[in-house]
Amino acid sequence: MAKSPQALSESERRLVAAWAADCAERVLWIFEAERPADGRPRAAIVRARAYSRGELDTAVEIRQRFMGGGAAKDAKSAAAAAAARAAGQAAAVCHMGAHALGAAAYAVKAASLASPDRPEAADDEVRWQLMHMNAEVRTALRALPPVGEDRSGPLGQGLLASGQLGMIIRDLQTGLAQPDLMKD
Repeated sequence: MAKSPQALSESERRLVAAWAADCAERVLWIFEAERPADGRPRAAIVRARAYSRGELDTAVEIRQRFMGGGAAKDAKSAAAAAAARAAGQAAAVCHMGAHALGAAAYAVKAASLASPDRPEAADDEVRWQLMHMNAEVRTALRALPPVGEDRSGPLGQGLLASGQLGMIIRDLQTGLAQPDLMKD
């Protein structure tokens, strides 16, 4: 069985995990404001960062990637649930690099839902995400297939490819081609 193009290499997954954690951490306050005693999303972000630094074993993290996944179900608001899902997607990058775009998309969704009076909130978050990735992260993310075109992973025909999340990921993938939106 061939490896999914959504997987990325282990070294690429470690690179994009740190960026995914950055995206999720920007909206973590939304979840923590609602559930301050629930440390599961923060722990997922900490694991994603540790994985990115090579401190955690890939196989072990793949088995533990869903640890704490109930935080989104326990959230009362859609914004807090999206923030928790962003953290969960960041922790799942160890399994498949495409989850980095899932983390980013859920972070954009959380930011947008938390600011209903600011229609530009989603675009602002996408712009921040694109500007806060280095060239190596950009190169790795460019290797992913366009959302909805490959069925062998999270960017396939499922949740990340449809609705608001699919539109956000399309915007991110379009932005990856724009070199002026890049951190040096």
